[in-house]
Amino acid sequence: MVPVEEQLYLELIEKIKTYHPSNDFSMIEKAYKLAVEAHKDQKRKSGEPYIIHPLKVAYILAELELDMESIVAGILHDIIEDTEYSYEDISNMFSEEIAALVDGVTKLGKLSYTTKEEVQAENYRKMFLAMAKDIRVILIKLADRLHNMRTLNYMKPEKQREKAQETLDIYAPLAHRLGISKIRSEMEDLCFKYLEPDAFFDLATKIERKKEERDEFVQDIVKELQRKMDEAGIKGKVYGRTKHFFSIYKKMVNQNKTMDQIYDLFAIRALVDNVKDCYAVLGIVHTMYTPMPGRFKDYIAMPKPNMYQSLHNSLIGPHGQVFEVQIRTWEMHRTSEYGIAAHWKYKEGKANEKGSKATRRDEEKLAWLRQIMEWQRDMADNKEYLDTLKQDFNIFSTQVYAFTPQGDVIQLTKDSTPIDFAYMIHSAVGNKMVGARVNNKIVPIDHKIQNGDIVEIITSQNSKGPNRDWLNVVKSAQARTKIKQWFKKEEKEENIIRGREMVLADMKKKGFQPSDLLRPEWMEIVVVKYDFKTWDALLAAVGYGGLKEGQVVNRLKDEYLKEKRKTQTAEDALKDFEKTIDDKPVKKHKSKSGIVVEGIGDVAVRFSKCCSPVPGDEIVGFVTRGRGVTIHRTDCINVINLNNDERGRLINAEWDTQFAKGDTNTSYLAELRVTANDRVGLILEISRQLADDDISVKGFNVRTTKDLLAIFNITIEIKTKEQLERVVKRLKGLKDIVEVERVSGLG
Repeated sequence: MVPVEEQLYLELIEKIKTYHPSNDFSMIEKAYKLAVEAHKDQKRKSGEPYIIHPLKVAYILAELELDMESIVAGILHDIIEDTEYSYEDISNMFSEEIAALVDGVTKLGKLSYTTKEEVQAENYRKMFLAMAKDIRVILIKLADRLHNMRTLNYMKPEKQREKAQETLDIYAPLAHRLGISKIRSEMEDLCFKYLEPDAFFDLATKIERKKEERDEFVQDIVKELQRKMDEAGIKGKVYGRTKHFFSIYKKMVNQNKTMDQIYDLFAIRALVDNVKDCYAVLGIVHTMYTPMPGRFKDYIAMPKPNMYQSLHNSLIGPHGQVFEVQIRTWEMHRTSEYGIAAHWKYKEGKANEKGSKATRRDEEKLAWLRQIMEWQRDMADNKEYLDTLKQDFNIFSTQVYAFTPQGDVIQLTKDSTPIDFAYMIHSAVGNKMVGARVNNKIVPIDHKIQNGDIVEIITSQNSKGPNRDWLNVVKSAQARTKIKQWFKKEEKEENIIRGREMVLADMKKKGFQPSDLLRPEWMEIVVVKYDFKTWDALLAAVGYGGLKEGQVVNRLKDEYLKEKRKTQTAEDALKDFEKTIDDKPVKKHKSKSGIVVEGIGDVAVRFSKCCSPVPGDEIVGFVTRGRGVTIHRTDCINVINLNNDERGRLINAEWDTQFAKGDTNTSYLAELRVTANDRVGLILEISRQLADDDISVKGFNVRTTKDLLAIFNITIEIKTKEQLERVVKRLKGLKDIVEVERVSGLG
């Protein structure tokens, strides 16, 4: 009997032969033998040999009719990540091109990221970077993810949901952006099955219940339309199909309807030889059935950004049933199924050759990828990057199409405003915008653009740039990011000055002179640590609140103390001690709460509820009118957002040593936010862990999200920051806990 992997390999070769002109499969065979040897001791969760997975991935790529290099990279895609073979090995054995493709699909190694989210974001950054260099990277990744989704049943339920959610958030939208409906629709249905199993099987049952009746109705329309086309001398094929489950479900969610209220559950598709015949068939259809007003869409004249072209219309059948007709050429159909992958088919020489018309056309269609690359450069914060990516990719968002006065089509998210439209054209247009006309009428900036609107953006060179209030109006991730970017850039100098002042003030507060800490080599360490290019860029981040001054000074202080420990003698240590005795202390006053406030006598001290400081936290006092001094954490969002006038009311404050060590009976409140995969018994486990640690719980609130996450807000009573950190560490050790973070002021 032929082993299963050998059978799969032979099927792969037969598939490639159906579209590839070459009979030389030596490179494929070499890759297959290497993969078999490299993965020989590895098994998948299903228990089957690991080699089956890369062969299945390669087969999906062959179904997309990709070139030999892509197929080879598909077979080898897990080699660098999961075996001892390196990038250099692949490059030497095959080519630099294939090694780059494999590396582009390979996840990052085990790096020192603090959260799973950071690891995920960095992997996406790497993938998009590789994708920008060679789009085939993402095609291989999509094939890899599709086969993983097909075999998801072998994983644990929580892992199934996690993978399905990631696929729905990132990979299915990517397949859509690239126009590969063949992969996108299957991915969406598989995600739907694991994320909403009840809704999925309920929908499947309802559709199956009326299958016979529907099939009969569809076949009658197919036969009648085919007959009419033959009579008119139009060559073509007509067939019917049920829309995939997720597209029906999405329509139900977006339109807030039940399945019984969704009429166009199936579509009739007519494929013809040329564009002229497309419109001729549309004319025939309109003579046969009544078209529904406002439901005709001409994607031939106005293609979608992902290259999709077709005529769509909803019609009323002979017995009142509503159905959709899609009319397109064979070439349009191929592009609809394979999207950008269609250009790697070997026809008329090298369609994928650099600089070819096909490649230039593809690049024009990938403007959204350039946008993602800009976000890569502009967003140091991984959470912001990931959130922006998911927002932009949101699979439930409905699209509208508007026009520039020149007739160019602009795709927007539903409820988009003229501001979104302006930034879709170019960031310079958005930054200089002063008003807008829609269909020749002046409209307010929060006007909601509708399908077919002609939008004219009014700009002025005297414009001072966007308004911060625009951030509350815009709907698109692109516009929001561009506006934030403008403020960062325009206020850079101001932010650098403010950041420098904040860092120097923090140094002074901690008893250091700039000359003590600001050594170039230490500054460089801090710059690298927080992933900035220059010291000025770091100061700017401190100035606009992206980084805390205390974090910067503490890192510099760490380097200072390291250096001091290396060089310090016993005599130096004694001198330092004597100096602390001789130095005249700054007048400080201690309150009953354990806070030492500099320069103020008997004063009322209270703790802010927005950030709940505890002994051990970096703190600062804020002088209030008539209520004494309010103590905040230095990383409190309300402190960070203070204007220059208000910053003048900040005062140095610190914890009394006795309180900082926890040597008193005084307790403090701290709030934690715990994010976890929802499951039975989780509340009990969290409560038990807190009880075991002898932690008094003063508040406990829990809510669940639609993506099956449980969010806990827990207020606890503790004595010191060290105690709090122990609690956080123990909670993170519980099963299914995704993240534990301290609430730091919400404004």
